[in-house]
Amino acid sequence: MVRDLNVWFFGECVGVLTQDMGQLSFRYLPKWLESKSAKPLSQSLPLVAEPFGDKIAKPFFAGLLPEGDKRSAVAKILKVSSKNYFAILDGIGGECAGALIFLEPGQSPPSLQHASESIEWLDDDQLFGVLERLSKKPLLAGESGLRLSLAGAQEKLPVVIREMQRKDGLANPFEIGLPKNNVPSSYILKPEISGVEGSVYNEAFCLSLAKELKLVTANAKIGCTKNKTYLLVERYDRVLDHSGQFKRLHQEDFSQALGIPPELKYQNEGGPTIGDGFALLRKVTSPSASNLLRLLDYIIFNCLVGNNDAHAKNFSLLYGQNGPQLAPLYDVLSTAVYPDLTDKMSMKIGSKYRFDELYARHWQQMGEAAQLGYSPLKKRVLEIAMELPNLAKEVQTQFEVNDCNHPIIDKIILLIEERCTTTTHRFSIDN
Repeated sequence: MVRDLNVWFFGECVGVLTQDMGQLSFRYLPKWLESKSAKPLSQSLPLVAEPFGDKIAKPFFAGLLPEGDKRSAVAKILKVSSKNYFAILDGIGGECAGALIFLEPGQSPPSLQHASESIEWLDDDQLFGVLERLSKKPLLAGESGLRLSLAGAQEKLPVVIREMQRKDGLANPFEIGLPKNNVPSSYILKPEISGVEGSVYNEAFCLSLAKELKLVTANAKIGCTKNKTYLLVERYDRVLDHSGQFKRLHQEDFSQALGIPPELKYQNEGGPTIGDGFALLRKVTSPSASNLLRLLDYIIFNCLVGNNDAHAKNFSLLYGQNGPQLAPLYDVLSTAVYPDLTDKMSMKIGSKYRFDELYARHWQQMGEAAQLGYSPLKKRVLEIAMELPNLAKEVQTQFEVNDCNHPIIDKIILLIEERCTTTTHRFSIDN
């Protein structure tokens, strides 16, 4: 049976996603191709009249969906196969990363002028109930009015927040709402990761530290309801318009842009390399120099804070008036502080996956693959290594003042100090 989903992009129906005998295909509509405002959905899906077959279409569209056990759970709720990406997009593709909405033929997205009417605001008990349900019902799939999708294997949920007047006894100075009927969200809510102690504080600290280092970083804040702590990460692909309504910006991760399926996001499984990321930025961004330097900073920072899970889906292109640019840093967790998690980095630096095997010559190898000069690369690695330990202590002080400290932060700071000292020493003995 042949089935179609209309693909809406910035409020216009621009193409059709088709499933035929389990195979996906995508084609742009002629009216979109002829439009002066026509833009491609992805670097891997250029503006051409010919349809894209399963091999090219699937990596981009599958890349919008949750992964692993989370996708399997969503599929079970929807009563479809976990490999039926079309059916899952049909079920939850109303609010995705970027500017896309998937609707059945004959349907149209809501007017953003009435978006506030589609937000279900939650009191503390309701929010607690949502946090309780997320582990068994990822993205609250199947619940009335909710069609929410985010990539990744971690529990998370697109939400909307509004600031509230602080009152005595009020745990959080904001209220959280669920965006229904395909309206845009503004934040991503992340509960504590099961079995990963202090993950909320860990990610909040790492993002705050990156910001203190003057990196372009997603904003985040910690919330709590009853005995449950969660992280709220502001969406960089959403922005308030002049009328006070949220509108979507488009984005895609590196795997999508390179046409790599999400299950191949790790380099050792055939996924993108650091060199591939730099080559992508050189090809599609202008001016590229600032984007290349930012990506270098992200890679150095992830290495020194021990974020071993910095794979290709954790780097993205954000599309704006100046064309594609490197998106802010996001999903930064010091995984190296947890002995039970892998010590293997998602992408090699030079020829090495593990920090304890990493020397200056491997940074030089990475620089050659990324077409970066060794002298400025070395200078930047050492600058960050010298600066990071003191900044980490300053950020910890800020967390203490705001009553957000956690024992995991002490472990992260110790790890950073050790890695920065080791890195500085190894550059000195390799030259």
